[in-house]
Amino acid sequence: MAEIQLTFPDGAQKTFEQATSLLDVAKSISTSLAKKAIAGKFNGEVVDLQQPLLEDGAIEIITKDDQAVNLTATWHTAAFVLAATLSQHYPEMQFGEVTATEDGFYYDTDNEAGQVAVTDLPEIKTEMAKLIQSGEAISRVSVSKDDAKKLFAGQTYKLALLDEVEADQVLVYQLGDYSDFSLAPMLGKVSDVKFFELLSVAGAYWQGKSSNQMLQRIYGTAYPKQEELDADLKRRQEAKERDHRVIGNQLDLFFVDPKVGAGLPYWLPNGATIRRSIERYIIDKEVANGYEHVYTPILANLDLYKQSGHWDHYREDMFPPMDMGDGEMLELRPMNCPSHIQVYKHHPRSYRELPIRIAELGMMHRYEKSGALSGLQRVREMTLNDGHTFVRPDQIQDEFKSILGLMIDVYADFNINDYTFRLSYRDPANTEKYFDDDEMWNKAQAMLKGAMDDLGLDYVEAEGEAAFYGPKLDVQTKTAMGNEETLSTIQLDFMLPERFDLHYVGEDGEMHRPVMIHRGLVSTMERFTAYLTEIYKGAFPTWLAPTQAVIIPVKNDLHYDYAKNIKDEMIKRGLRVRIDDRNEKMGYKIREAQTSKIPYTLVVGDQELAQATVSVRKYGEENTVEEASDMFINAIVAEVGNYSRDGKQHTKKINL
Repeated sequence: MAEIQLTFPDGAQKTFEQATSLLDVAKSISTSLAKKAIAGKFNGEVVDLQQPLLEDGAIEIITKDDQAVNLTATWHTAAFVLAATLSQHYPEMQFGEVTATEDGFYYDTDNEAGQVAVTDLPEIKTEMAKLIQSGEAISRVSVSKDDAKKLFAGQTYKLALLDEVEADQVLVYQLGDYSDFSLAPMLGKVSDVKFFELLSVAGAYWQGKSSNQMLQRIYGTAYPKQEELDADLKRRQEAKERDHRVIGNQLDLFFVDPKVGAGLPYWLPNGATIRRSIERYIIDKEVANGYEHVYTPILANLDLYKQSGHWDHYREDMFPPMDMGDGEMLELRPMNCPSHIQVYKHHPRSYRELPIRIAELGMMHRYEKSGALSGLQRVREMTLNDGHTFVRPDQIQDEFKSILGLMIDVYADFNINDYTFRLSYRDPANTEKYFDDDEMWNKAQAMLKGAMDDLGLDYVEAEGEAAFYGPKLDVQTKTAMGNEETLSTIQLDFMLPERFDLHYVGEDGEMHRPVMIHRGLVSTMERFTAYLTEIYKGAFPTWLAPTQAVIIPVKNDLHYDYAKNIKDEMIKRGLRVRIDDRNEKMGYKIREAQTSKIPYTLVVGDQELAQATVSVRKYGEENTVEEASDMFINAIVAEVGNYSRDGKQHTKKINL
């Protein structure tokens, strides 16, 4: 039999027979290592212990001490047990993709006789538990791709997935009469799945394309320890209570209508009020920091995006061009930067003008797959808080510090403290995704790193996360669902000024090339509103709340006029207030105000009318206090003007 040469982490090399598995390699080292092993790495990829090794390569044995891999293997094994159970009860069921996510697993299924309902999950879980208690071992067999197709004949989706496998051999897992295949590792026997839960079901298009069949996606999770599962389920419940989609429905903030189109949210009056408050705040903040706001078209000639490089590097995320019939092709813009470049180019520029700061709440469109869309966080139409600064090379560091200082100031006003910094570099091995200019990349990445080091800020470095035209500083945060996302970004760009032949007249009278800095303070209005909804749990601070106070007359015939006088004065002072004069009981109206998470509930009756006061109940508090009406109005106006801050000092500072 042919031989292969394997390289170990310490650099040692050893020869083995071809088709030797990683488990065989572990046994050749020690019996104890083989018992602890759960998976391995072959040429950097995590693979199953029984994976036959057919060529030379670098290997590493992974043990249960590696919690991340252990957890992923647990999730894949639990998903396998789920599918084996379903196959027993639904003989005609078709099985699609199985995936271990960041916090569990899902399996896509299809069944003409009827899809799995959420009410079926308890029974399915019980049957899974019986199979797990059997302790049956999961057998592995390596078969040719052709033999695998024979084995999965009749399984339409599995055959399609097999077509995507590049290897000639496929590792097939077997449990009783059920067979499956996966490129990810699994545990040795079903009883290794200790504690699990089936979470939910949802519809999902096959491979995320709306033109494909709608499948049933079953979500679950599993852990080695009961306390880990309990903690996860508690976190999920808390996250559900913060989910902006749930809160958005409860507070009437937005909705998405499938008849209109997925990923195209409607902003209802309450949500529109929050968004408008954010937009006004951002514009005022940027203008005060030297930005000039513009409006630019959401459509542009396709040639503009070919010149910018978006068409080459970003085409899969862009909508198809629109043929105007006369040779002109128009494109919904995926980015605002080419538009702002046109603003810069509209006039000759002098070194005295720089830095030139251009900003816009710019609407953009992205061709997101249906399966990726989620509430306001992932949409197809979005409005980005966008800005571009054109600077001389000697101004880069000062402008970078200024932008970062502005970001942190904005975070303080929104009481955002939980975030980290990430320097996002290109992947030097990926020549297709990124603009090909090693000198530019090395220079720009060194500048960003140097600026962060000078500021003394902690950061992580991540290859492969840069924009196609340059490296960036990303401000990372976590959603209520525990997913990491980018809140803000600052990007250095030497490429687009070159592509668009941008110039300024220098002090020497010669033409010089500016550097472009892209920045977004708070992402898109959609994503930022979703983020705020979740961190505030729908209880928006007074300055952002759609309704800042509700006034409840004890008796409409006696106290309505007094309530209206207070309302009129509050509206005159720029506050958002309404009167609840419905023919309902007082307790009901107070409870509804609390359920709606209105910051202040004001009750006015005989005593308040006689003494020119209001009875004030703050959201989340049980007690009411009596205040003079004019003093309360002054206090709430001051609170709004201070962005409802609690007086705590912000945690992050930079030395400019």
